[in-house]
Amino acid sequence: MKMNASFFSCLVASGALGVMTVATTASAQQPHSYPSMAPLAQYLMADQAAEIALAKSAAPPSISDHATVLVLQAHGYVTAVKGTNGFVCAVERGWMSPFDAPQFWNPKLRGPICFNAEAVKSILPITYKRTALVLAGQSKDEIKKDMTAFAAKQMPALQPGAMSYMMSKQAYLDDQFGHWMPHLMFYTATNVNWGADQDGSPVMLNPQFHGQPEPVNVLMIPVAKWSDGSAAQSM
Repeated sequence: MKMNASFFSCLVASGALGVMTVATTASAQQPHSYPSMAPLAQYLMADQAAEIALAKSAAPPSISDHATVLVLQAHGYVTAVKGTNGFVCAVERGWMSPFDAPQFWNPKLRGPICFNAEAVKSILPITYKRTALVLAGQSKDEIKKDMTAFAAKQMPALQPGAMSYMMSKQAYLDDQFGHWMPHLMFYTATNVNWGADQDGSPVMLNPQFHGQPEPVNVLMIPVAKWSDGSAAQSM
């Protein structure tokens, strides 16, 4: 499992599992280069209703239909739908990837995610902060430096039970594999051991934060169905 978890680099954000055939060839596997931020318009979704629907697709309707929904605008995330169950759904962009991820600036990446109330308090502020720095025009190095300071002094305490849903069939997490697998993510301190990436363990350690610089582990568990109830491919 360890290779699979390392290959999955976000969100949000850059990895997938799949059986590659000889026909996919080197050209299909060549990663695109995203050395710097693209024009902001490429990261935004002009159709707000489409972004709301995409965000809500992260979790089953029993959860997302009653969740607050955020959409990304030129000045940051704003509330498009006010929910009642404490969950917050949004579509994350590539800059929520690890800082060394090759697709950090990929404008096509879309990571629908629904945070529970505990993650809203302690993980969603990371999304807000990184996004604010991106929209301020900072470089990747500048963002990492400011996030290091944020993690040291301003980041809210990690709430026990913080987790999120990433079960959207419409996600775009990687140029090669698209939506990967539906999964749940659990946020813990970096010294917590759930047996991730051990032989036979369904738990994977996502390198999204992992103390670099945010002091959080993201532990992923794949699930059998997408949020719409359809079966996912076997791993």
